[in-house]
Amino acid sequence: MKYIVLLGDGMSDEPIPELGGKTPLEQAHTPFMDKLAQAGETGLVHTIPAGFQPGSDVANLSVFGYDPRNCYTGRSPLEAASMGIQLGPEDVAFRLNLVYLDAVEDEIRMGDFSAGHISSEEGAQLVKVLQDEFGGGQFNFYPGVSYRHLMVWKNGVDDLELTPPHDIIGQNILQYLPQNSGAKHLILLMNSSQLLFATHDVNLARIEKGQLPANSIWLWGQGRAPVMSTMREKYGISGAVISAVDLIKGIGVYAGLDVIDVPGATGYLDTDYRGKAEAALEALKTRDFVYVHVEAPDEAGHEGSLEKKIQAIEDFDRLTVGTVVENIDKLGDYRILVLPDHPTPLALRTHSADPVPFTLFGSRSEYVPTGAVEGYSERAAASTNVVCEEGHRLMDALLKK
Repeated sequence: MKYIVLLGDGMSDEPIPELGGKTPLEQAHTPFMDKLAQAGETGLVHTIPAGFQPGSDVANLSVFGYDPRNCYTGRSPLEAASMGIQLGPEDVAFRLNLVYLDAVEDEIRMGDFSAGHISSEEGAQLVKVLQDEFGGGQFNFYPGVSYRHLMVWKNGVDDLELTPPHDIIGQNILQYLPQNSGAKHLILLMNSSQLLFATHDVNLARIEKGQLPANSIWLWGQGRAPVMSTMREKYGISGAVISAVDLIKGIGVYAGLDVIDVPGATGYLDTDYRGKAEAALEALKTRDFVYVHVEAPDEAGHEGSLEKKIQAIEDFDRLTVGTVVENIDKLGDYRILVLPDHPTPLALRTHSADPVPFTLFGSRSEYVPTGAVEGYSERAAASTNVVCEEGHRLMDALLKK
């Protein structure tokens, strides 16, 4: 038996007036997800436990089958694992975003949490400046993908109040600066980065091309290394993870899965959707399980772009889900789980903790269709009255444990 998770990050949304009350999932043309929903078990799943912030870290841990209440220590330690960074017991990892801060009258606002989706190559040059200036001792800086990078504070403080930059788009940053013990160190680093970046060649070139400069860093998502059992220990299966972003790869590392890098996987709308699906099918020839993560719908949600979100959902359905559905039967019996990790409503431009629609489909018809659903959407999933209250138990349903 082969098992595959196909996850469209942030696909779920709220009814939108300009779509006549439909959600982007309902509006998008998604024949492959619709087919699975019509023939399989469809319902809603709560991926965010009560009291947790609705981040992709918490939500994806749940989908992987891990109860965040037992293992979650923060986002950045998971990203550190993907980047091959070993954290000591007293080290604290931080997500480091390259951002664009916008001066508006007497305010400094979060203009763009991704600095215009800066390229990985440009980002690496800016992170190198940070490492050259401040690294080698208490703080160290590591380049990642696009705007997503990492800082490690040796013998650091994790009792801090930090805010994800995508939660405060267009808002004055003053009230969201780091607070509590150790905050002054982080604020100093953030202010110092603005001086370093102001005249950097990368930013001067971006401005000349009409692109947003990365004129500051923003630190958040702190945590120490977690303790997690592997999926082989939990479920007795081998597996792999496919994603463009370090967070998902890092969960895979802690879960004992192989990390498969796909050329052209960018974490944005230009990602290689089909390439991820083809890599997953190839991986399943020698493994039991593959987790495929596509970031694009979430990025479109953060941008507040309806057009881009529908495009990302349709591309995910046609090129990722479709490629898998049309070819996986060559591998024998299989089970598929399709879902988002959390909603990223266009109206909010950040995550919410609402339950998300899921569909379970098996080649042996183990999953009995849950009513006459027309297709895959939030409304269709809610109509079945099937609800998985604890998201980490959905993996048990996929694996029939």
